[in-house]
Amino acid sequence: MDLILQALPVFLLTFCRISAFFVVAPVFSSRNVPNSFKIGLSFFIAVIVYLSYGVSQTVPFDMQYILFVIREVLVGLVLGYTATLFFAVVNTAAGFIDMQIGFGIANVIDPLSGQSAPIMGGFKYAVAVLLFLTMNGHHHMLNAIFTSYEWVPLSNSLFNHIYEGSISTFLLTTFTNTFVLAFQLAAPIVVALFLTDVGLGFLARTAPQFNVFVIGIPLKIIVGLAILLIVIPGLAYLFQQLFATMFSSMDELLKIIQRSGAAT
Repeated sequence: MDLILQALPVFLLTFCRISAFFVVAPVFSSRNVPNSFKIGLSFFIAVIVYLSYGVSQTVPFDMQYILFVIREVLVGLVLGYTATLFFAVVNTAAGFIDMQIGFGIANVIDPLSGQSAPIMGGFKYAVAVLLFLTMNGHHHMLNAIFTSYEWVPLSNSLFNHIYEGSISTFLLTTFTNTFVLAFQLAAPIVVALFLTDVGLGFLARTAPQFNVFVIGIPLKIIVGLAILLIVIPGLAYLFQQLFATMFSSMDELLKIIQRSGAAT
């Protein structure tokens, strides 16, 4: 009984961080993944993490334990949210493309998130998920949550770091970087469609008898789909660089929290 009372608080803290991570982590947080699978996966990973890192640790089970639970949940949420920001790059880039190509007036329901998404967003997000699984990105995600206990142990100082503002600064900088990445990802098609609009403008000035609105809509769709067909082979390289940036940002977040714990 004493052994259970000593191990249970540490295991529950481990389970809180891992389950919070899977709530917001890309691919794992999809609505297509059953909740029972998420809970079971979190439980078994928590057991492995406890046997690897938590056997020799002790946590006082007193009134401060509630704060420990909140702290571990925040660590998992921030780590998973950082990864989710980079997956949002795909939908943001698709939104830029749909706005230029004319598909922005018709959104579809994304079965993975259950929210309204651009037409190109569903296509590009499906390609991103397939490439993510092909590149063993889910293994890297599991490795990230394992590694977090080496960099950010249960006795971390996350609250002090949040009070200093470093976490919010990091999230704001990451959000800015993801927005730039989204624009870069959509740049080829957006620039091609912009040049198409310029050409249609010259056509309207030189030949007013042409109905530019009737010609422009199908022309922009044809040009947009043609450019998309050309850039599809390069999506693998672009998404690989995107995922590499995502994992480096997650490592940077863990380093920030680790420096916080070392400083305090």
